[in-house]
Amino acid sequence: MNSVHASSSATISLKPPRNSDSNSFSGSRNWDTSSSGSGFKVGSFSRSLMENKPHKVVVGDAGYVLEDVPHFSDYIPHLPTYPNPLQDNPAYSVVKQYFVNVDDTVAQKIVVHNNSPRGTHFRRAGPRQKVYFESDDVHACIVTCGGLCPGLNTVIREIVCGLHHMYGVKKVLGIDGGYRGFYSRNTISLTPKSVNDIHKRGGTILGTSRGGHNTSKIVDSIQDRGINQVYIIGGDGTQKGASVIYEEIKRRGLKVVVAGIPKTIDNDIPVIDRSFGFDTAVEEAQRAINAAHVESESVENGIGVVKLMGRYSGFIAMYATLASRDVDCCLIPESPFYLEGPGGLFEYIEKRLKENGHMVIVIAEGAGQELLSESMHSMAKQDASGNKLLQDVGLWISQKIKDHFSKRNKMTINLKYIDPTYMIRAVPSNASDNVYCTLLAQSAVHGAMAGYTGFTVGPVNGRHSYIPFHRIIEQQNKVVITDRMWARLLSSTNQPSFLSAKDVVEDKKEELPSQLLDHQNGLKDNLVKKEISYAL
Repeated sequence: MNSVHASSSATISLKPPRNSDSNSFSGSRNWDTSSSGSGFKVGSFSRSLMENKPHKVVVGDAGYVLEDVPHFSDYIPHLPTYPNPLQDNPAYSVVKQYFVNVDDTVAQKIVVHNNSPRGTHFRRAGPRQKVYFESDDVHACIVTCGGLCPGLNTVIREIVCGLHHMYGVKKVLGIDGGYRGFYSRNTISLTPKSVNDIHKRGGTILGTSRGGHNTSKIVDSIQDRGINQVYIIGGDGTQKGASVIYEEIKRRGLKVVVAGIPKTIDNDIPVIDRSFGFDTAVEEAQRAINAAHVESESVENGIGVVKLMGRYSGFIAMYATLASRDVDCCLIPESPFYLEGPGGLFEYIEKRLKENGHMVIVIAEGAGQELLSESMHSMAKQDASGNKLLQDVGLWISQKIKDHFSKRNKMTINLKYIDPTYMIRAVPSNASDNVYCTLLAQSAVHGAMAGYTGFTVGPVNGRHSYIPFHRIIEQQNKVVITDRMWARLLSSTNQPSFLSAKDVVEDKKEELPSQLLDHQNGLKDNLVKKEISYAL
């Protein structure tokens, strides 16, 4: 592989052979496709890694690591390919260099040092010159799982329209009611006409549910129905299920794509820049915060408490607080807080009421759960998706504040509690999320038609990429409370951090490796060690 200097661009294209025309609609290709449908030439070093490692990893010069996604050619030999129908599509005839270069990859980290390795990359999303399906042979299905989120209907619409208008696919089914709908519910025929206006509605026209994942029954249903493209929309639990479905399909040797579109309103999916519905949630949360502000400033010693979504990650609360500028205190799961004593929440509330006469508190649903000692037994309970069943921290903290001031008898407060959770989840997506959902859906369709499978699609540093399932489900994205964004919030609200100096030092120690790309160095070191052991 050719060495490429680090730059501000997130996309790095490896140099193709001179006689190839990789971005035009026509022209022959002389790529070595021994690396599972890609143009990467896999040497003995990388090949041995792929044979001994469950995940596809290609290692190049200057610390380059590609975490690739599966392809049909990994387990089904001698599949025929076909010219991409887009080359004859009048809508795209004016587009220059529409096809993505076969070796384009997207860097996970774009801020580097002089001597930094090139680090981890993902395969760039987009249309390829060759596809692995003829349009008339495609039988696709779409399923939505988990909780509601703004933008679900937009993604459904754009998958259907993308398949139909770009690739001429006519057979698309909607699976009714989540994973269990594969084997216990009716299907819905989806056409561009039937989905034309659904993006204007909240929720999902396909229905959704938690749990119900029976791998054998699901794959049996896929096989019996003759489905060969499966689009699965859902959060980390749903993507774990998609990963298991892919593995079973691969074990059976079926030519069936499994493509994931990550959905979580909390924005807690790692690797990708953000999840769809998040922008809409932050925008809609402003209404609740504004109502709390109006209520609190209209009475003496008014306190408005707003509970927002964020089971494990406080991104909605943090961004809504920064956008509002009317919030005096933001509490999130990542930042522990305490109530009593110097520097505690009660002391801060008293201070703000004396200074301003009112205040607004935003709290994420997962914050302060460790303080609800009387209901700790509920922490062990889970819903059908495996999520912890949390107590209503908004009601709890509202009552605690009332009890504190009634006992102190120093000042009378007027507290109003607002919980807009289900109102936010149920709204249609805004303009920003609508555009984003369109790009996600089309990127998933392009990848499926090109024979990639077992992947999740999402933007990495602004460029849409195909990401292996294991990278999406291995951990959750969380607010880093030693990062600049959290510092901006503390500066905006003037609230205490509720952290001691020791806590900050320890937290920085935990975050330092990922910020300095040490995990990428470690990944390469581990790969090299494994290669040495293979040679021995």
